Amino acid sequence: MRFTANINNQYSIPSIILTDTATATKAEIFCFGGLLNSFSIKVNNDCINVVDGYANINEAIEQKNTWFKSCKLSPFVCRLKNGKYQLENIPYKISKFYLGENAMHGIVYDAIYDIDSLEANDSYALTTISYKYLGSDNGYPFKYDIQLIWKLEPGNKLSVTSVITNKSSKKIPYSDGWHPYFKLDEPIDKCSLQFDATEMLEFDENLIPTSKLITDTRFINFTSLKNINLDNCFLLSSISNPKCILKSKNIILSITPDAVYPFLQIFTPDHRNNIAIESLSAAPDAFNNKMGLLMLEPNKPYYFKTSYQLQTIL
Repeated sequence: MRFTANINNQYSIPSIILTDTATATKAEIFCFGGLLNSFSIKVNNDCINVVDGYANINEAIEQKNTWFKSCKLSPFVCRLKNGKYQLENIPYKISKFYLGENAMHGIVYDAIYDIDSLEANDSYALTTISYKYLGSDNGYPFKYDIQLIWKLEPGNKLSVTSVITNKSSKKIPYSDGWHPYFKLDEPIDKCSLQFDATEMLEFDENLIPTSKLITDTRFINFTSLKNINLDNCFLLSSISNPKCILKSKNIILSITPDAVYPFLQIFTPDHRNNIAIESLSAAPDAFNNKMGLLMLEPNKPYYFKTSYQLQTIL
């Protein structure tokens, strides 16, 4: 059998390893956060992990509020201004993590997922994990279920599909995303970036969108990241399957979000060791500005999929 799917029970919270034995390509998914901790490919007999993850689950738990590496963004993405919004004229205020005055990165980034299934055959390796949010945060007292389907396929292709089901009795506001940090085999200043967008959101001094769009065509073609600092949200073009491509000397990482993820947030930390490339279904502060905001119907599943593919440059 070409593919394998195994559970690692070394720590108190398990992780799942999906492997393509024909190419040695692997993906590790933590049940803590449901996050992607590694995605590795063989390059010149070395296995290169392109995800800047954690040494182990214990480190992820300890450092979860530092960089939010690979975390699930749900039920809001990035920043929520002052942690406040209104629904049907009722004010709500998020209780969970704040950076300065703004609530950050949703409220389920540290959720512990149950393993529902593992599948492996000659065509793919797959795991399905799930978490039930029971409305524990007073600022979001609406129940919903999350199911994550991670799938590794031939061609060094890894996809994740989030299935979100509103378990409340009325429509609830929602936006979805991921917060992975990538590092290839070279520092990001030696990498180039290309994605299909000609506009980005205008931010205020607190990185909250003003609802205006600014023309930005820098990345229509491959552009070196050397001396480029980004903490911006771009609106992807409406063409079929717009891609974001990060390229080093030896590796190409292609990120292909479905149409349900029309926003792309890019962040380059000052240390320049990695780059966050975030697929988002809505803009930051969408609970207030409504840019891309979804109102989930009760008991209807909503699907959010993005794919990552690795290639070596010979």
